[in-house]
Amino acid sequence: MQRAVREVLDLVFPRQCAACGGAVGRELCHVCWDCLAGMWPVCSPFCSMCGDPVPGPIEHHYTCSLCVGHPPGFDYARSAFMYRGAMADLIKALKYHHDLHLSRDLATMLLACVNVHYSAIDIDAVIFVPLHRRKEIKRTYNQSRLIARELARMLGKPLIPDALQRVRDTPSQTELTSVQRRKNVRGAFRVCRPQWLDGRRCLLVDDVMSTGSTVSECARELKKAGAAAVRVVTVARG
Repeated sequence: MQRAVREVLDLVFPRQCAACGGAVGRELCHVCWDCLAGMWPVCSPFCSMCGDPVPGPIEHHYTCSLCVGHPPGFDYARSAFMYRGAMADLIKALKYHHDLHLSRDLATMLLACVNVHYSAIDIDAVIFVPLHRRKEIKRTYNQSRLIARELARMLGKPLIPDALQRVRDTPSQTELTSVQRRKNVRGAFRVCRPQWLDGRRCLLVDDVMSTGSTVSECARELKKAGAAAVRVVTVARG
């Protein structure tokens, strides 16, 4: 029934690719196959901890220098695509231009990443990286929450909407070094309801991961509150 309704609506209101404006297929709602094929998936080899891809062949277990020098708070982190080309366009459209309908397509891509790298039986709950209240009021939504909500539904796992709170409105991380990023987010998050986390294995969702400072700080707070494990998954790797 849903497919029939969609086909009728496509005749009246044809869907366009959010990245290039072309026609879209049936599998993804707002991304065409050409743009999807042109994206850069994050493939092996990559750091066994943070998932940062490595150019060139590596035939042994590898941990990047950043994770060795500053062990992250999470257990593992994985990303679906590199933050470039059409993928960057999609995330910017969702994040800055109120294209909220893209959250389902991005969650579908993220689901494939979860299925490849993690086991659903090792996930008890889904959590997302929060925005500071001031920023969320200005934007009117949190894009990571929207993606996490769709992903939790697809996985059949509960979403804990108020697990984390951002208590400090940190400056943008875009122009900061890895050292500055760690200092910038230190103490920026707190757990609101630790009783919801005790002994749970959490999947922490965000849209983009660069050095991993933000998700690492979130994971540390979650583990302090009693989470048994924190695995990170992001749509893109910057």
